[in-house]
Amino acid sequence: MQLFVGLGNPGPKYAANRHNIGFMALDRIAEDHGFGPWRAKFQGQIAEGRLGRARVLLLKPETFMNLSGQSVSAAMRFYKLDPEAVTVFHDELDLAPGKCRVKRGGGHAGHNGLRSIHGHIGEAYARVRLGIGHPGDKRLVSTYVLQDFPKSDAGWLDDLLRGVSDGAPALAAGDAAGFGNAVALRVAPPRSGGKKTETPAPASPAAPPKPATAPPADTRSALQRLVDRFR
Repeated sequence: MQLFVGLGNPGPKYAANRHNIGFMALDRIAEDHGFGPWRAKFQGQIAEGRLGRARVLLLKPETFMNLSGQSVSAAMRFYKLDPEAVTVFHDELDLAPGKCRVKRGGGHAGHNGLRSIHGHIGEAYARVRLGIGHPGDKRLVSTYVLQDFPKSDAGWLDDLLRGVSDGAPALAAGDAAGFGNAVALRVAPPRSGGKKTETPAPASPAAPPKPATAPPADTRSALQRLVDRFR
């Protein structure tokens, strides 16, 4: 079994926040891939299903972001999972909106949800970093991540979440490149190609027929013409 964790804060007040993009990603996966209904367990909401051949548990911790590790570690203990079986979906300030990257291990870069998970299970788990952009000033970060996505972001956000869902089976199979390709096809689809059709040059108009040459004037006398007719 694999454990996919989406980070966010519980309740309708936070549902559309930038900080909740991890919850949004799991909701899209669950809906698109026919996972079972969400139910309360492990201090969070869980849904079970399959992605390709892999059995996957989706978990949305309801401990609030700063205590996410409590919920994650509880689920891992119950299913006897190692950190290598865990993938965390979270918002990433250091990626432009709509960008997505997968990494395993490393630091938490000040993300409070990751900081909590680090404290409970270490750093060997995988992360799906979902770009939300940066407000440009560190003092604005807390307010920025707890604001709702503006309506102008709806297009790229929907493309990103659908791409994550499209690539989820590849991710569960350990194919990070395949996952990235699926996301890219949604976020930046290739332009429609095709060979350029050349317009044939117009045919040269046919040369106009030469005017007929007028016959030479008949200088015979009337009598001579009459004689010639009976020869």
